Amino acid sequence: MSKLLIVGTVAFDAIETPFGKTDKILGGAATYISLSASQFGVESGIVSVIGGDFPKEYLQKLNERNINTEGIEIVEDGKTFFWKGKYHNDLNSRDTLITDLNVLADFNPVVPEKFMQPDFLMLGNLHPSVQMAVINQIPERPKLVVLDTMNFWMDNTWNELMEVIAKIDVITINDEEARQLSGEYSLVKAAQKIYEMGPKYVVIKKGEHGALLFHKDQVFFAPALPLEEVFDPTGAGDTFAGGFIGHMAKTEDISFENMKRGVIAGSNLASFCVEKFGTERMENLTHDEIQERLLQFKLLTQFEIELG
Repeated sequence: MSKLLIVGTVAFDAIETPFGKTDKILGGAATYISLSASQFGVESGIVSVIGGDFPKEYLQKLNERNINTEGIEIVEDGKTFFWKGKYHNDLNSRDTLITDLNVLADFNPVVPEKFMQPDFLMLGNLHPSVQMAVINQIPERPKLVVLDTMNFWMDNTWNELMEVIAKIDVITINDEEARQLSGEYSLVKAAQKIYEMGPKYVVIKKGEHGALLFHKDQVFFAPALPLEEVFDPTGAGDTFAGGFIGHMAKTEDISFENMKRGVIAGSNLASFCVEKFGTERMENLTHDEIQERLLQFKLLTQFEIELG
C-alpha cells in the first residue's frame, strides 16, 4: 500500500453562511485533505501543529480513518490556529473576520520516521517555507508531489513560493489564483506560464463550474455536479485535493489518463463536503454514497455522437 504524507493546517473554524453559523469546529486544510483521501483506504500521515486546546477526540476521529497523527506537534501551552469567515449570499465570495495564527506562527515541521519516505506527498495550503522544510526532510523524491496554495502567499511570500513550485509535479489552484500567479487572463495561457515555473500538471479549480487539468498540449475538463443545496463551501478545495491525491495513491498510476479520473474523484468528494457545515458530511460519508454519485458524474459527461 502506498504511503501518503499530507502537510497542512489542523485548525478551528467558525463559519457563517446564509443558512446558519457555527462556533469553533474542526477545520484546516490537512483535516479536509486527509478525510477525503481516507476514502481510498490509503495509509496517510499528517504533518501539522495544534495547541493544548485541541480536543483529543478530534485526533481520534482521524486515527479511526487510518490517518496517522504522530506528525502533528502539540504545543500544550499554545492555542490552535483559528479562522472565522462569513460567506455572502452567492456563497462564492466571503469575508475573513478573524485569522489567529497562534501556534502556526512558529511552526517548524518534523516528518515522523514512519513517513520519511512517502510514495505521495500532498503539500496543503500553508506558508511556502513550511512546505519547503518538509520537502527538504524527505531523502528520496516521492512518485508524485502535489501543491495547493493561495493568493495570500503570492502577495506576501513570492520568492519562497517560486522555490517550492519549482520542486513539484502538480499544482492545484483556483482560476483567480492561476491568473494572479501567471499574469494571464486566459486559463490556457496561464497554465502554459505556470509550466515554466516547474509543475508538469496544472489543475485549475473553478468551484461550481468544475475543474481543468492541463498537461503540455492536453486539456481535460471535469464538470461540477449540479447540486440542489450548497450549505457551506469551506474546505471544498481541500477535499478536492484529497480526493485527487487519494485516488492517485490508491491506483499508483501517475499518467495523464489516470489524473483525469483523479480530478473526477476529487470533484465527486467535494460535492459532498459542501452539503453540511465543516467536516460533518465527510465524517459520515459511506462507500455506497460515493459510488452512487460517481455514477451521476459519469452520466453527466457520457454521450455518443456520430462524427461525419
